[in-house]
Amino acid sequence: MGNFTEEMGMEEESTAKTKRAVNKSIWVSAFVNLCLSICQVIIGIVSGSQGLIADGIHSLSDLGADFVALVAAWKSQKKADTHYHYGYKRYENLASMILGGLLLVVGIGMVWSAVHKLQSPESIPTVHLIALWTALGSLMAKELLFRYMLAVAQKVKSSMLIANAWHARSDAASSLVVSIGIIGNLAGFPILDPIAALIVGFGVSKMGWKFLWDATQDLLDKSISEDQVAAIAAEIAATPGVIGFHQLKTRKAGDLILADVHLDIDGSITVAEGHIIAKAVKANVMSKHPVLYIMIHVDPVLKK
Repeated sequence: MGNFTEEMGMEEESTAKTKRAVNKSIWVSAFVNLCLSICQVIIGIVSGSQGLIADGIHSLSDLGADFVALVAAWKSQKKADTHYHYGYKRYENLASMILGGLLLVVGIGMVWSAVHKLQSPESIPTVHLIALWTALGSLMAKELLFRYMLAVAQKVKSSMLIANAWHARSDAASSLVVSIGIIGNLAGFPILDPIAALIVGFGVSKMGWKFLWDATQDLLDKSISEDQVAAIAAEIAATPGVIGFHQLKTRKAGDLILADVHLDIDGSITVAEGHIIAKAVKANVMSKHPVLYIMIHVDPVLKK
């Protein structure tokens, strides 16, 4: 029990200041997206702009994503316990997967609606000028939101928050496309409005698929990148007393890494001395890399 308590102590949780920053960024995003979605959908309907309506639905999907991220951030910050010995970090991976799925569904819906509209170009109305001002205002608000959220995400090193920030950037990009489509519509090319909605839909679908695929791979215990594995391997090999190692395995838990390795240790030394070497490897790896826990097995070998 003492060892388990010590291992839990090594899993340093986010500070209260970091938690407040994470929660604040998500609530700010939720408030902005709620205001934008209501404004965009209402003005899109009144002005006759399908692109603006699509952008408003995209903002509404962001609102749902914000609450998913909020729940995941709260859950993943819980400490390891007797039920979850490695903690709750994988709630972040699950949240990223849900965010990706949400984006993919919304994107496909946008594409479907735009294609249907393009099949009947004669029914496309000329939009009102207020649609353009709304789209430009949304573009500015979303770009500022993206920069704010990305800064917080990079500070706390959270892939879930980074995904949520880029979700906001996808909204900014969609508002830019919608603005161009509305300008074209006002200039006498009505078909540009649903074309803008179509482009937005494809972009949202692509981003959703990427987030969904990456998160699914993490939940299926895909190894970390080769560069990260090489860096951890170098750390292990550089530890005094380690003759060699094999079966280095890795997987993700949120933004952190779980690892397993077999160490080759001089078989002529005592068990206590071998344990000290193993502890040194563990301390070096966990202090210099984002490793949540590393399981070490010692294999005695005879020095030549």
